[in-house]
Amino acid sequence: MAMDGDTEENSRRVQARFVTKLNPPFKVPATSIAIPSNLTRLGLSTIVNNLLQAENPDWEPLPFDFLIDGELVRMSLEKFLLAKGISAEKILEIEYIKAVVPRKEEEPSIHDDWVSAVDGSSPGFVLTGCYDGLGRVWKAAGECTHILEGHSGAITSASIINPEGEEYVTVATASKDQTVRLWKFSTEEPVNSRLKIRPFKILRGHKASVQSVSAQTSGDMVCSGGWDCTISLWQTNEINTEGDLVPIKKKKTNYQAGESQLEGEAVSTLVGHTQCVSSVKWPQRDTIYSASWDHSIRRWDVETGKNLLDIFCGKSLNCLDLGGESSMLIVAGGSDPILRIWDPRKPGTSAPVFQFSSHTSWISACKWHDKSWFHLVSASYDGKVMLWDLRTAWPLAVIDSHKDKVLCADWWKGGSIVSGGVDSKLRISSGISI
Repeated sequence: MAMDGDTEENSRRVQARFVTKLNPPFKVPATSIAIPSNLTRLGLSTIVNNLLQAENPDWEPLPFDFLIDGELVRMSLEKFLLAKGISAEKILEIEYIKAVVPRKEEEPSIHDDWVSAVDGSSPGFVLTGCYDGLGRVWKAAGECTHILEGHSGAITSASIINPEGEEYVTVATASKDQTVRLWKFSTEEPVNSRLKIRPFKILRGHKASVQSVSAQTSGDMVCSGGWDCTISLWQTNEINTEGDLVPIKKKKTNYQAGESQLEGEAVSTLVGHTQCVSSVKWPQRDTIYSASWDHSIRRWDVETGKNLLDIFCGKSLNCLDLGGESSMLIVAGGSDPILRIWDPRKPGTSAPVFQFSSHTSWISACKWHDKSWFHLVSASYDGKVMLWDLRTAWPLAVIDSHKDKVLCADWWKGGSIVSGGVDSKLRISSGISI
């Protein structure tokens, strides 16, 4: 029989055994079967679904991906075996996994200007920043519950400081108005109309546009990087410069429409970059990572302020993230179409351990999946969002629902990708199995 476009005619056959780490009812019999060598993953997926259907007549076909010797198959079996020098005479062990692709595109969430920042780290909502100077909180596609008012310039970055577990959520936004602002609101209270929130604290000190903000894991501090080539560290608490706690009445007012009462100065400043600090991450209490238009990625010791690691890549960098194996791999993108990944534990760290080159323009965002060593997402000025797996050089999925440059992207709730761009839309691509 033909396997969904993979013809068996004039094709040699190979003996294969399909195995999986998936739980029942996803397991097929462990016996080997003869299959055509010219099958691609579409034909392999058809075979696995047929085997599952033979065991369970009510089985609904699903897309699968396939691994041989730990690498995803992205060509015909015959070509894959030839490229990898694997003998076709022995029984092939082919592992199948659920295909990691979005199965649903939600209705877009419309903004009044470019969507330049997104954070999906809270399962309860998505936080966006926009060129109209407003932050927005989205409970679901099209459902905006809070508007964050206060910036006088475009928002460039947004970070949820305590994603879950507390009555009030604290978030930070960075802006071209040279400030970082902190906000508090409750996501538990029922909202009939969009609540307007004012910041409870304004962090001043940068001498130019602030490009990126990131929270320390404890939530006690945030760091920010900007066009003044510096990284500033700030406290997030509600103590003013005289050390007095903000009165409770004022505090409650600040969460909604009252005027901001607090201003904060930087606790310390990290100096060393020679051009715009475009992205900062604070993954461990004592360590900050930064990427810059000076072509470098740096690792900083928070206590001493010293630069402990330099990685130079020859391109201006726009984005940076830490993740993968042991949360130690560094991914970055910038002023070319190549997404690069480094392992700082290896000698000769300046050479990337992975490079992905399917984008056709500058890369604007990159983010690891927080529960997977293999998966990450990237966004680009080419208008596409791409989903990657370290086990293959080709993207698992290309999301092209944006009609212009994509400026930001993140994961949400483990199985969705949220992205924003010049088309003024927040897009949610859901139904991803990882």
